[in-house]
Amino acid sequence: MEAGLPPPGFVSSLQNLGDALLGTAQDRLRLFAVELQEEKLRLVQILLFTAAAVLAGIMTLTFASLTLAFLFWESGRLIVLVGITVFYLVALLAIVVAFRRFLKRQMPPFAATLEEFKNDRACLRPDN
Repeated sequence: MEAGLPPPGFVSSLQNLGDALLGTAQDRLRLFAVELQEEKLRLVQILLFTAAAVLAGIMTLTFASLTLAFLFWESGRLIVLVGITVFYLVALLAIVVAFRRFLKRQMPPFAATLEEFKNDRACLRPDN
């Protein structure tokens, strides 16, 4: 054996370690790509449903408000218009509170990828 050259088992071990690390990184990147695609799809769905609901809601509220205002035009238009405004304000506050609760319940994006990285780091720690 020549001086200065590592034993053949050592080089082989380094190659195996490098291969394992690259394989793990590749798996994690594939998982990340899948989760990114899922997040993109979920975001598009949320935006479409939100836009449709907002459009329908605005149309409904507009025509309901106009109908009430015309029905009570002579007898109490100011009371009706103030009542409609208060109702919309209460509805807006309820929607904002519900939306904030919804956002707090959502899983953070890429949770599975982050969990796998955490598990990988735990496996590499010297106490294992």
